[in-house]
Amino acid sequence: MGRTGDFSKAPDFGYCASQNTYYFGYKLHALCGLTGVIHSYDLSKASVADLKYMKDVKLTYHDCSIYGDKGYIGADIQLDLFETAHIRLECPYRVNQKDWKPTFILFVKARKRIETLFSQLTDQFLVIRNYAKITNGLFARIISKISALTVL
Repeated sequence: MGRTGDFSKAPDFGYCASQNTYYFGYKLHALCGLTGVIHSYDLSKASVADLKYMKDVKLTYHDCSIYGDKGYIGADIQLDLFETAHIRLECPYRVNQKDWKPTFILFVKARKRIETLFSQLTDQFLVIRNYAKITNGLFARIISKISALTVL
């Protein structure tokens, strides 16, 4: 990955807080509907913060609600999304936050569906294990696996 000399797309080291592990590669960001269909996705270096993806979202979407995981918590980004594109970003609170409250039950069900979708990508379609030689090949493989999951 990087034989072309363009290291802006090269993989990088990242940290997954939920699994408490370091990894090398890319991070998949996806916007899914409540039925589990992926509407939009992007790949970034593993070291890029999740909130940077929201800058791309506000250019594409408007007047909607987005339910994100705990990686997207941030009052400043929520305010920016609402002011620029009327996007309401809702994230579950962490247990150690001041304003913690139980998560709304419909939100929990929607998150469970999306987590199942990502588990299927990981286990059945083996997105994590990928033997692409160049970056464009990796992107093509990811696109084909997401398309196959969408058809199913």
